[in-house]
Amino acid sequence: MITKTIQIQEITTDELADKVAEKLMSKIEVYLKEYATKNDETILTREEAANFLKINSSTLWQWSKRGLLFPFGIGNRVYYKKQEILDYLENHRLKY
Repeated sequence: MITKTIQIQEITTDELADKVAEKLMSKIEVYLKEYATKNDETILTREEAANFLKINSSTLWQWSKRGLLFPFGIGNRVYYKKQEILDYLENHRLKY
């Protein structure tokens, strides 16, 4: 492990705190921008998708049959993309 020594001269604790907060905020902003641009590539099983939506698996099947959600299959397994579910929910937000 590499250690560094920092000497601080002629600066008040408030100025030091401001500099640290400024640097920290810039790092947080970069992280948030990266996080916001990434899509959630998570794949959910039928059970996981139903649990995520807090619905019964028969309701999930009905929604898929009506074209509200779009499952895909691999072999005899059915999956849902979490981002597609989130996008659908976002596009159907209730407006009061």
